[in-house]
Amino acid sequence: MKTANLAIVFTDIKGFTARTSQQTYEQNQRMLRVHDALLMPVFKSFGGRLIKTIGDAFLVVFESPTQAVLCGVGIQDRLWDYNRRVGPAEAIHVRVAVNMGEVRVEKGDVFGEPVNIAARVEGLAEAGEVLFTEAVYLAMNKAEVPSEERGCHQLKGIPEKVRVYRVPQGDYRLAAASPAALTPSDAAGGAPPEGPAHEGPPYGGLALARLHDLPPPDPESLEGSNELRAHLGALAQGAARGLKSAGQRTGVLAGRLRALPRPVRLGAGALATGALGVGLLFAVASNPIERALGQGDLELARQRIEQLEPGAHKLFFEGRLHEERGDWDGALRRYEKAAKGGEELAFERLVDTLENAKCQARAHAARSLARLGDPRALPALESLEQARFADESGDGVLHALFGCDSRRAAREALGHLKRKGN
Repeated sequence: MKTANLAIVFTDIKGFTARTSQQTYEQNQRMLRVHDALLMPVFKSFGGRLIKTIGDAFLVVFESPTQAVLCGVGIQDRLWDYNRRVGPAEAIHVRVAVNMGEVRVEKGDVFGEPVNIAARVEGLAEAGEVLFTEAVYLAMNKAEVPSEERGCHQLKGIPEKVRVYRVPQGDYRLAAASPAALTPSDAAGGAPPEGPAHEGPPYGGLALARLHDLPPPDPESLEGSNELRAHLGALAQGAARGLKSAGQRTGVLAGRLRALPRPVRLGAGALATGALGVGLLFAVASNPIERALGQGDLELARQRIEQLEPGAHKLFFEGRLHEERGDWDGALRRYEKAAKGGEELAFERLVDTLENAKCQARAHAARSLARLGDPRALPALESLEQARFADESGDGVLHALFGCDSRRAAREALGHLKRKGN
């Protein structure tokens, strides 16, 4: 069992549940895409490693508690900048909480009381706040981050009270690397103001001033133009691989099209029509399970899957359901079993997963394809072996603990398939 002393950051969107009840599925997905596009570059810039997402929440770990708190400050200033560019209905407000302690590391996830405390402290935070525990306060560099105590709190499931601090909002000047650098320009007597008494970002750019390659959060740039190019390219590659029939790609394209913004879906649909024929799009639209998944009605999809006859086809749709829930481990296990049972859609889904943004999903899919031994996977595995992914770069403690190498998994799968072919 691996253990490590890490700073744990939890974030979530304030009022997310209430907003989802008032939004369409498409509006909700767009908000989450924008939310992710705003926060992920800040996590990466401050050395954070994303462990998992839980709906609208992020769990991220850092080696440095100072960097963890600065990351939270940077997130709040970046969201302020975004929110002033959009209307109130599109604004995104998050809460941030940081804790530190020894956690258990298993299968790319973290467990233990420090994680539980971070989650509970996040529940104390208001929108726009950055809260952190005494463990973080004692370990961080206080010359870089201002702080004020918010008292001791009895947290649910935690036997002892936890002392909590926050980063006070203020127009901080980032000057010399000394405590004097944190003097707010509009505070009397050098004490940080209780709230933002200025028109700039709530934390005065204290953290974002350290980043030189972070683009402004322009709403138009977050609409998925890069995503459009990437997904259209992936669809074109899928079509070029050659299909026995249009229906074989029904589930694969339905999943890809469903995840895209509406303008992107329209463009992808046009390409799919040209490559695979109108019959494919009709098949996608007419599949009741895919339709339920596309509408975000997972309970209805589950009920319809239960009505299917046991076998490979049912296993495939069980995998689709697990995928929509974010459970890639469960999804890929079912795809592999379904592919062994002769379900072509499951094999294609495994091949598509080699392009997934998550390293563990890519590596798992490569190993599944190796076990299946189907030589049709060779071109996709060769592409993965030569690819470069941001989530596989880095060094230090976090990379040693959570590092994943899907290229190595692809290389081993290629070796297995080529030996089998000889």
